[in-house]
Amino acid sequence: MKVRFAKYHGAGNDFILIDDRQNRLRLSPRQIAAWCDRHRGIGADGLILVRLPQNAEANLAWDFYNSDGGQAEMCGNGARCLARFARDRLGVSQDFTLETVAGLVRIRLEEDDQIAVQLTSPTDLRLRIQLPSRFGLMEVHHLNTGVPHTVLFVGDVDRVDVVGLGREIRYHQLFAPAGTNVNFVQHIGPNTIRVRTYERGVEGETLACGTGVTASALIASKVLGFQSPVRVRVQSGDELAVRFVPDQDGWKEVELIGPAVHVFDGEVEIEEKGEGYEQ
Repeated sequence: MKVRFAKYHGAGNDFILIDDRQNRLRLSPRQIAAWCDRHRGIGADGLILVRLPQNAEANLAWDFYNSDGGQAEMCGNGARCLARFARDRLGVSQDFTLETVAGLVRIRLEEDDQIAVQLTSPTDLRLRIQLPSRFGLMEVHHLNTGVPHTVLFVGDVDRVDVVGLGREIRYHQLFAPAGTNVNFVQHIGPNTIRVRTYERGVEGETLACGTGVTASALIASKVLGFQSPVRVRVQSGDELAVRFVPDQDGWKEVELIGPAVHVFDGEVEIEEKGEGYEQ
């Protein structure tokens, strides 16, 4: 049995997208991980099944999976890729609302192929946490922008062991049982940062992480006094922007802005017994 898919990336963060608005496709975590494998599969940081929403306020919904096959609540770059896919393939030509596990996400198609994703309100802000590590105490910050993120400010992100230290923090008992994504942030100019991210579920560094970029920018507004919009350079070399409105001790109208690019289309076979389309 063959399944048609499209491959998109947002600032190098890449995804397999499948139109399953009839809700017929059944995939195991093992099958998703196999398709996301960069050596034996299509290769991607995640997979998106486009669904019809249950919430009457939404236009579309998704099931979003990381490359390990586990389901995740939210992905900012993935939401931009879904928006481009919806414009290219599903006839969506205006702003729309996406139903996610994290809540309703509003998406706006801007000029010059830029896509603005208005994220759900950030939660669980914790500043200046003293975190024990193999390097001694480290000062970190924490924020949930749809998924949990920990932010560390460093002098030079190129000299950081993103995978080694990222994995240690990702599984730290302070963030158990769900774990956390980990963002290493360097201040490189006025209202500008550079970010490298160890991503939970991928279990390694990705070229960009939209919710991580957003968490890093918002934390920078608290710790470094940044104002909206914050420019963020990611590991792919691309630049994203985060807009927000300060609101008491937090923020409102938080938007992640950037491009989404179509890479290629294809067909892939379902190989595992018992999987496929419901008849």
